[in-house]
Amino acid sequence: MATSWDSNTREAVKKIPLLKTNSGPRDKEGWATRLKEELAALIKYINMNKESDTDWFTIQPNKEGTHWSGKCWYVHELIKYEFDFQFDIPATYPTVAPEIEVPELEGKTAKMYRGGKICLTIHFKPLWSKNSPHFGIAHAVCLGLGPWLAAEVPYMVDLGVIEPKT
Repeated sequence: MATSWDSNTREAVKKIPLLKTNSGPRDKEGWATRLKEELAALIKYINMNKESDTDWFTIQPNKEGTHWSGKCWYVHELIKYEFDFQFDIPATYPTVAPEIEVPELEGKTAKMYRGGKICLTIHFKPLWSKNSPHFGIAHAVCLGLGPWLAAEVPYMVDLGVIEPKT
């Protein structure tokens, strides 16, 4: 696993169950099975976070499991910064990772693409490709969104482009 993640992240991702079903939303039967695995992995990851008092996001899918949205937060210098995030499951999932969006931060950091999509190209996407189809949504949140927030929120706070919600 890449050394760019801190030891807590590396330990957490080792405990997230790997997925077995290689199906995306275009395969209705396989997708139902994959979705159950995705939800089980997410529940495991969320419970791990709650048990270690490192809870940092909520998430829920639409009825079909093709659009996910939630809230994420990062505490910097004892101040909580909270954001909405979302993503769609690509048609070629799980070969292609979801592109996580934090729309309200669009244009506030260089590590973001149009539409508020966070930059995961250098560190996360090669790891996803290597581990597909075993990685899922919980892995994307753990290895993508979490480290991105940890790197970008302090930077944006220092620049004065974000403030905590009151």
